[in-house]
Amino acid sequence: MEKVFPELVLPVEERDHLLGPRSARYQLVEYGDYESSACRLAMATVREIVRELGDDLCVAFRNFPQPKRHPRSQAAAEAAESAGFQGKFWLMHDRLLDHQGELDDRRLREIARGLPVDMSVFERDLASGEAARRVAEDVEMADEDGVGDTPTFFVNGTLQVGEYEFLPLLDALKKAPPR
Repeated sequence: MEKVFPELVLPVEERDHLLGPRSARYQLVEYGDYESSACRLAMATVREIVRELGDDLCVAFRNFPQPKRHPRSQAAAEAAESAGFQGKFWLMHDRLLDHQGELDDRRLREIARGLPVDMSVFERDLASGEAARRVAEDVEMADEDGVGDTPTFFVNGTLQVGEYEFLPLLDALKKAPPR
């Protein structure tokens, strides 16, 4: 009997942070945590796959902070969302993962200042709770999708079980049923 894996409850949509066209042949959704070393390693794999598949791939990132294990993950996710409101989500995403272990409030703001963002708007979005609401929406989706840890990937809408290294993940994308 063939094992059936969970499907995304909410498909990729405009609210998601996307790399590549939403209509791409292949879709990779990651639920991640900025303090997870596994997520940092997975980022390198995702970059390789983006280079390999180009416009045939759409990558979506959804926040799934794990504050019990990673106490700064919630603040980091909110900072990424705040930068995202100004169109700089992916820059912030990459820098947060590059600076794991140093994500206190002061450092989060230093990283943001290194981006081309308006810091007064960045601070306003953090203080308003809008970024926190966005993270909470992602966490709610993760719960609905049955996500338990990070990173968790969905390939063309289906939970990817197994390795998150370049060749296995690329192979899973290429073998996935069309969306």
